[in-house]
Amino acid sequence: MVGSLERTRRVPDGAGPVASVLRMAWDSPWTLLALGNLFWAGNIVLGRAVAGKVPPITLAYWRWTGAFVVAFAIAWPHLRREWPILLRHWKLMVLLAATGIASFNTMSYIGLGGTTALNVLLLQSALPLIIIVWAFLLFGERPSIRQAAGVAVSLLGVAAIAGHGSIDALLALQLNRGDVWILVAMAIYGVYTVMLRRRPAVHPLSFLLAAMGLGSCMMLPFMLWEVAQGARITGGVASWLAIAYTAVFPSFIAYLFFNRGVELAGAALAGQSMHLMPLFGSILAVLFLGEAFHAYHGVGIALIGAGILLASWRAGAKPAAALAPKRT
Repeated sequence: MVGSLERTRRVPDGAGPVASVLRMAWDSPWTLLALGNLFWAGNIVLGRAVAGKVPPITLAYWRWTGAFVVAFAIAWPHLRREWPILLRHWKLMVLLAATGIASFNTMSYIGLGGTTALNVLLLQSALPLIIIVWAFLLFGERPSIRQAAGVAVSLLGVAAIAGHGSIDALLALQLNRGDVWILVAMAIYGVYTVMLRRRPAVHPLSFLLAAMGLGSCMMLPFMLWEVAQGARITGGVASWLAIAYTAVFPSFIAYLFFNRGVELAGAALAGQSMHLMPLFGSILAVLFLGEAFHAYHGVGIALIGAGILLASWRAGAKPAAALAPKRT
């Protein structure tokens, strides 16, 4: 198969300025990863806001079913052409759909119903470390000293935000049942992120549509069980608008951006970008929840940024082709 991913990187002759900007963004891993984490931060805020109004499994199911519908019109031509390749790799596709779509999101929404936003922000920051561990266990990769130092510096920034600048407040944090759900979800998502390098070499939209469809089918029986237990969507239009947001931005768009970011920058640096989520979450809390911006937010932002720069320094020297999915 001639690389469709490589063809998407070239800007056609005579392309307009908007197309050129979009192509530059598509080839910029940190632009894609930053936007993806911004949309995911919004998902955390909404997920916490609708907890108790939208059942967690129902939210996860309609999120991905809606995303599948949104993506179908533009992704179907690619999937129709490339489904034989995906079918040959059905075991890997099932694994990726189960870890990155079905299990991770369902567990995250269950956890959001039983923990605080502060704990979620702190636990989310463990993902870069989890990814490094999985990369070592599955592929024998060892992080560079620079990467390890970058993760540590960013963790300090996350801790500053999560603890509100107080060591006592940070030490007072306790794990509860919701935290355990979030932590397990993070461990599962780490597998997805590391295994993305093995995904079939098809167009990003083909892969995403297939993964979303599989993940939605996996969640369907659990959603029906939840409904049979009496769970219902309440909250009126606001709840349905929240579901619509989760279907478009943190699902279809953010996953498309993140998958492309992993392709360009590798799993370790993509995982490091997850430290942006507590940063964006704090900003969204200020804008939409009326929370005040404090000095510790500024300290945390500076440390997170420094850690990301440290971990990604000289990363651009690695050819993108070396990071692309292997062709079989």
